[in-house]
Amino acid sequence: MKLLEGKTAIVTGASRGIGKAIAICFASEGCNVAFTDLFEDDNMKATEAELNAFGVKAKGYASDASSFSDTDRVVNRIIEDFGAIDVLVNNAGITKDTLLMRMTEEQWDAVINVNLKSVFNFTKAAQKIMLKQKSGSIINLSSVVGVSGNAGQSNYSASKAGIIGFTKSIARELGSRGIRSNAIAPGFIITEMTGKIPEDARKAWEDSIPLKRGGTPEEVARVALFLASDLSSYVSGQVISVCGAMKT
Repeated sequence: MKLLEGKTAIVTGASRGIGKAIAICFASEGCNVAFTDLFEDDNMKATEAELNAFGVKAKGYASDASSFSDTDRVVNRIIEDFGAIDVLVNNAGITKDTLLMRMTEEQWDAVINVNLKSVFNFTKAAQKIMLKQKSGSIINLSSVVGVSGNAGQSNYSASKAGIIGFTKSIARELGSRGIRSNAIAPGFIITEMTGKIPEDARKAWEDSIPLKRGGTPEEVARVALFLASDLSSYVSGQVISVCGAMKT
């Protein structure tokens, strides 16, 4: 039997990158997948087709994850369409990196709202059905810089550190109702975003990692699969780094 047979997951920001890898990994293990992204575009339609090819139910939804009211609307639609939410993966995120002296209020607010407020929005909306089910797994994508901080990323680091605090708090708050909450802290993962980094800078990053390479979205996805499945039934309130022993 597949690890997520018959379960339903929401994965936010899943038209590309780590979110898409998680959605594909879940679908390959028998999970129905509702996924979101900011726009209903060709990437969303292509991802939906890829997921449906596994013989599961999959549907994409346009969603502004930073909006409380829009998130509530989308989650209500997902509940109507799928009837259950067993797993929530809060993956939606952006970066607007710059030194604090140059950072604008808009750059700060945008990153906090998309990265951190979205986790509150989706967890708040999804918990109502998880509480009724008395079960659920919430998986929040943080980052190693949420643990260690990073120059030029005070907004991003703050948002990802906030996710860790939220994750641990929700694990304590909802644990008595059979709901688990964990975070994943990826390190240097090879995606479209990191692909824009100059070659010399990328090489310096990789040389600083004990495993001497960047990770793949699929390697993050397999940790999410563990946390979504019953293999991790007694794991809650934890932060799992996926970073190749990168210094944190």
